[in-house]
Amino acid sequence: MHARKVAGEAAALSAASRTEDEGPVQSQNPGSADQAARAAVTGLLIAAPALMCFHGLGSCAVDPDVGWQLQSAVWMLQHHAFPHTDPFSRTETGVAWQDYSWLFDLMLLKLYAWLSLDGLVLYVAAMAAAIAAAIYRLVSRVQTDFTICVLLTVAALVSVSRDFTPRPWLFTILFFALELDILMQFRRTRRARILLWLPPLFALWGNIHIQFIDGLLVLGIAACEPLLARWTKWGDDPATARPLWLALGACVAAPLLNPYGIGIYRDAWIMASQPGVLNTVSEMHALAFRSAGDYLLLFLALAATALLFRLSRPAPFETLLLAMSVVLSFRSQRDAWILAIVAVALIAARWRASAGEPAKMPAWALPVTLAATAAVSVAGFFALHVNNTRMLALEAKAMPVQAVQVVKQRHYPGPLFNDYNWGGYLIWQLGLPVTIDGRAGLYGDSSIDRSVATWGGGPHWATNPQLQSAALVIAPVGDALTQLLRLDSRFELVYEDKVAAVFVRCPLPQRHAVQSRLDGRPPSESSH
Repeated sequence: MHARKVAGEAAALSAASRTEDEGPVQSQNPGSADQAARAAVTGLLIAAPALMCFHGLGSCAVDPDVGWQLQSAVWMLQHHAFPHTDPFSRTETGVAWQDYSWLFDLMLLKLYAWLSLDGLVLYVAAMAAAIAAAIYRLVSRVQTDFTICVLLTVAALVSVSRDFTPRPWLFTILFFALELDILMQFRRTRRARILLWLPPLFALWGNIHIQFIDGLLVLGIAACEPLLARWTKWGDDPATARPLWLALGACVAAPLLNPYGIGIYRDAWIMASQPGVLNTVSEMHALAFRSAGDYLLLFLALAATALLFRLSRPAPFETLLLAMSVVLSFRSQRDAWILAIVAVALIAARWRASAGEPAKMPAWALPVTLAATAAVSVAGFFALHVNNTRMLALEAKAMPVQAVQVVKQRHYPGPLFNDYNWGGYLIWQLGLPVTIDGRAGLYGDSSIDRSVATWGGGPHWATNPQLQSAALVIAPVGDALTQLLRLDSRFELVYEDKVAAVFVRCPLPQRHAVQSRLDGRPPSESSH
């Protein structure tokens, strides 16, 4: 019985190999009515993540890094140059810093100048729709069943949706899906010409986001596969190694076409070798498995593994690709999208509902899909009341909007002491040099750890040198440090609302009077 099962699996694998070698076998095309329905459903599928963005506006209004990226773009336009040292921090002034997302920053500033906060929402919605389209294209080119394609795309989007924020990593998710599509098509057809798309893709990628390194890692795995196949005597024809290695070399060189040259790889190394942020920055934490999306991602990983090892010896590329995605995604929830995309691609390729190739849609199907996407997206934009007034209200609930206005009106001077999450907003709205912000690679683990410990009221909070030298503190009302500063005679509380509290340093002659007042009044009496 066991021998019969093994023989059956070997025959199935041999048949699949003959199909690839002899050329594609087209499956029966659906009728015109079915094609129109599929095109419309595809349009709805692509528009769905845009509607998710319109519904969850808070992730766009309160993103902590948008501020410094907008201000960096302003700096570049004002100075007609690219920053090589930090211009925004009071603790890292003059330290080498490269804005590796410079192109994204300029694009974001242009959207903000045109549409204010609405521009951020539209950017996220447009990128989310493009990602949906790329994932659907990836799975539909290797999967014959339309329903399975839709379900896999939905599953991937649920796992990716945590990253639908106005950050440059949306381009990374999109480019990663496109790259994986190109590589899977090359492995299937052996047409080297398709690899010519990769160098320009990486040239653009390297000027938008540092995680082009993930794409190079995937391409490196693909280039090594023919060598591994030769050693293991399993997998693809080793003759495919040459075009892949040529593509890898071109793609390694392409990101060098940026304002910082080889320095872009130095930044990538700094980011990759900085383990502290995995524990201190919430978006970098490992998956907590407290949401349905986390368990869905785990299910996709298990399903891809089961299908991959259904035959005794899977291809080296698929095995290493899945292993890489599991490590990166389970290491940091911000990178969960890697496993989501890889898993659905492998499931689509391995779980064939019928023999042959996916049916080709007619030329008129694309306009129908685009029309359905545009109609649903526009209707959702107005139906969900996306406007700057609503966005500003959401921003005021999470950011120190009123506190910044008070500081400006009363002309409180720095130096400023602030927390990690508000640094970017304060760079953009206040204009004073900040203590820390979301540029983790600039500040390093020690500065981030010290900031977190101080705002958490750690044992040595009072001796933090940045706090000791600060003349102004803008603090979240719920943080432990805020409660400690209420009782600190060095500082006086001058403003407080439901979001933020503002403290200013007391001159030495006034500290005794302030201490006496603190001793004589209850802590709940807060503002002056």
